[in-house]
Amino acid sequence: MSFESDLKRLEDISEKLKDEKTGLEESLSLYEEASALNKKLTETLEDVRRRIEAVSADGSISEMKEEE
Repeated sequence: MSFESDLKRLEDISEKLKDEKTGLEESLSLYEEASALNKKLTETLEDVRRRIEAVSADGSISEMKEEE
């Protein structure tokens, strides 16, 4: 899935978790899915941040080093 569709799914899960009609088992399953999506989205944003930082002031792309 794309970043945008993952974010939309996370928003949908959030709304469903707020619904009092959502049962405990479904809530737990949704929470687990939301946690995995959150991790994936955070990693994507970190990657984008590193790529943006790699762009120098003159617009050229500098060599990126892997962070360990």
